[in-house]
Amino acid sequence: MKNANENAIQITLNNTKFLATLFNNKAASDFILLLPLTLTLTDYAATEKVSDLPKRLTTTDAPAGYKPSAGDITYYAPWGNLAIFYKGFGYAGGLVPLGKIINGIEHFKVAGSLQVTMELIAQ
Repeated sequence: MKNANENAIQITLNNTKFLATLFNNKAASDFILLLPLTLTLTDYAATEKVSDLPKRLTTTDAPAGYKPSAGDITYYAPWGNLAIFYKGFGYAGGLVPLGKIINGIEHFKVAGSLQVTMELIAQ
């Protein structure tokens, strides 16, 4: 069941649809304003898929950093990019949690780039 303070999004990858929730924070609210969004995700450190965003997100009230786990959707403030983790990783300063992929994270654990479309699901 979805928390009333979270927004549901759909991520489409190769005609397969995955569900995710975005957290109730200022960076996630900024991200929602960019949706729908089509991104090319590239592999980084065999741990995450990353992509530049069309604009930087606010980090007001964001934690100093975050320790991501598989499925986490995050914003790396120093570079201004989106990062979707398909493996866990250690604490990283400047990493802001945006949300969590509910199902299908294993589809992101492939070599090379992926094109995804992210869109808000009507409330």
